[in-house]
Amino acid sequence: MDIVLLFPGQGSQKPGMGKDLAESYPVAKAVFGEVDAALGTDLSRLCFDGPADELTATRNAQPALFAHGAAVWALTKDVLWPHVRAAAGHSLGEFTAYHAADAISLPGAAKLVRRRGELMFETGSTRPGTMAAILGTTSIPIEEICARASKEEGVVVPANFNTDEQVVISGAISGVERAMALAKDAGAKRAIRLPVSGAFHSPLMEPAVVGLTDAIATSAFTDPAFPVFSNVTADASTTAVDAKDLLLKQLTSPVRWSTEMRNIAGHFPDALYVEMGPGNVLTGLMGRLVKDAQTFACGSAAEVEKLLQMVS
Repeated sequence: MDIVLLFPGQGSQKPGMGKDLAESYPVAKAVFGEVDAALGTDLSRLCFDGPADELTATRNAQPALFAHGAAVWALTKDVLWPHVRAAAGHSLGEFTAYHAADAISLPGAAKLVRRRGELMFETGSTRPGTMAAILGTTSIPIEEICARASKEEGVVVPANFNTDEQVVISGAISGVERAMALAKDAGAKRAIRLPVSGAFHSPLMEPAVVGLTDAIATSAFTDPAFPVFSNVTADASTTAVDAKDLLLKQLTSPVRWSTEMRNIAGHFPDALYVEMGPGNVLTGLMGRLVKDAQTFACGSAAEVEKLLQMVS
């Protein structure tokens, strides 16, 4: 059985995430504890008990999702490892994917992810922006819609190509609002503002690149044990040098998720796609991107047990 690991990004967090794992498995409890120690804060309390608004803050949501994904992986690694052919993560989740591939340590990745979240929030405060989901197909390519809106109101770009009928745009508030109106005129079913603290994956995040450059440069990376597919290129990354470069570029580049998943499916047509973290956002997207894709969402103690039974 071929397995591809998937790790979710910001937005999948919710109070209670990982609590039953830590209560049921000492290994999972140890992962959350190690992340707490690395960050010098009681992040696990936020994961397990909330409150939701504090957990959703970018600086907390990103390491929380990392910790949950890392805990699930720690519980399943021994059984799954011989079957894993590749990994991928949506935005923040790509850092978790590199950790799963033994490219960066648990505390090292936790610190890097926390710093990334801090930088993204700080940049959002100094360079205000927003994001919006465009649902349905448009008669004009989303790139052209964004280019027109950028000329008329303010910079806006495609940020997440999630499926053929779900694209997230990002940029200046005025530019995003203009692009939303243009998308509706072009036939989009809906255009929805997202509750985010900045214009992620857009040129407005450029100031965060400076701080993240320093953080990544001082982080110890090794070549991943299996390929990690990149949001930036939609292709496999196999070296530590590429990992650092692509994770940095990711801040201001679109997440090419639909192309990335189809590329992986082309390499591993019969794989089981296992989403490690809270919810089933990525397995849901996979079902819409690749016909007959085999998927499994694994974020709870019961799901861990079921997955291990499936693979053993």
